[in-house]
Amino acid sequence: MTDRFDPFPTRLKDYHQPFGRLDPIVHARNQRRWDGPLDEVALSRYERDGFLWFDGFFSHESVLPFFQELREMAEDESLMRSEQVITDPRSGAIRSVFGMHELSEHFDKLTRDPRILGMVRQLLGSEVYIHQSRINDKFGFEGSGFNWHSDFETWHAEDGMPRMRAVSASLMLTDNNEFNGPLMLIPGSHHHFVPCVGETPEQNWKDSLKSQRLGVPDKKALATLANRGGIQAPKGPAGSLLLFECNTLHASNENMSPWPRSNLFFVYNSVDNQLESPFAAPSPRPEHLGARKKTAPLTMYDDFPELSQQGVSPLR
Repeated sequence: MTDRFDPFPTRLKDYHQPFGRLDPIVHARNQRRWDGPLDEVALSRYERDGFLWFDGFFSHESVLPFFQELREMAEDESLMRSEQVITDPRSGAIRSVFGMHELSEHFDKLTRDPRILGMVRQLLGSEVYIHQSRINDKFGFEGSGFNWHSDFETWHAEDGMPRMRAVSASLMLTDNNEFNGPLMLIPGSHHHFVPCVGETPEQNWKDSLKSQRLGVPDKKALATLANRGGIQAPKGPAGSLLLFECNTLHASNENMSPWPRSNLFFVYNSVDNQLESPFAAPSPRPEHLGARKKTAPLTMYDDFPELSQQGVSPLR
């Protein structure tokens, strides 16, 4: 904890009113040299809603290698005992594996796909690096949900991310439908910062990655934002891609279906937005949750013969 000025106070003892966003949404508008593949319609939609959905962005075949890698990870006893693996609080099955871009060469190349990297650089108006990466699994009939939250609120409070200048990419490894716990987002919620109540204990991340309790917005604030913008749950086939702004409120329900839901997440942060000391936590989280050392700008990986030929026009 520090006494320095904090433009986004959170994890407070008492309720604090939500307030308007202080940072740009599309940073390339202020950094003209960062052109990219997204047209003005897509950029305006991202500014309005806080996310873009690309149905079938990759071919189904291109995501299959990740399942074999996940099976191999489950057989790696040292990895399964490490802090990088989070198990489901009820079933004990793998819920998340963090640091995927360092564990998987295929994933590392995926994060540097020129189409994704081009869009992210355009949105953030700078070179970028991977702040965090993970695979999230929800097994059929078993996968737990996750409460409403803004990723930026957590990254600011517990990692020391100073400003809202990060983008999350979520790649669907399985079909995402209305029954298997798809990600839900509140369009337009990224225009407001919602401070949360409750001081952060030491090593809060050990519990919060299994069940989000701290960093959950006030129900009245959530209701106001949802009544204003609605709730959307983008759904589509394996290989679909979701890009969402770091302050967009999102959540997911339990998987009550027999069908698994597996998604890859990789978070791009601007090289001009590197982590400081946490703004509302006793100490920083581990490197695999918030990168502080490996922050060199990503280079594009152009050799992706198995990718589909889909362009970069979002469906919503």
